[in-house]
Amino acid sequence: MATASYNPHGKALSDLPVIYGFNNGGSAGCLIAQLISQDGLALGSHMCSSESFMPYDLGIVEGSRPDRHEQFRASYPDGYRMEFVSYAQVRSHSGLEAAFAANKALAALAEAA
Repeated sequence: MATASYNPHGKALSDLPVIYGFNNGGSAGCLIAQLISQDGLALGSHMCSSESFMPYDLGIVEGSRPDRHEQFRASYPDGYRMEFVSYAQVRSHSGLEAAFAANKALAALAEAA
C-alpha cells in the first residue's frame, strides 16, 4: 500500500511536512482515528471499526479520500506527506509526540488571545 503525499515542487519527501493519522483508541468496533499535522493542526477524525481501515478512512493510502486531500492541500499548498501511527506506537512515536506538543502550544496561544 503506497502512502499518499502531495509534492508539487518535487522536493525530497523527507523535506515535506508530515500529516499523521493515528489510532486514538476507543472500544471494540468503535475506534477513533485522528489526523494531526506536525505543526499541531487538528485536521480531522473518523470513527472506525478496525485499525486496519484507518489508513484508508484518513486518506493515508494513495488514492483514498480525495475529499480530505482537498483540505490538506489548502493547508499545505507546497506539499505534505502522510504517515500512519498504530495504537501500539502512539506513546513512543517522537514525531507524533512533537505534533501533540505543537497542538498544545497552539491551544495556549488561542487561549491567551
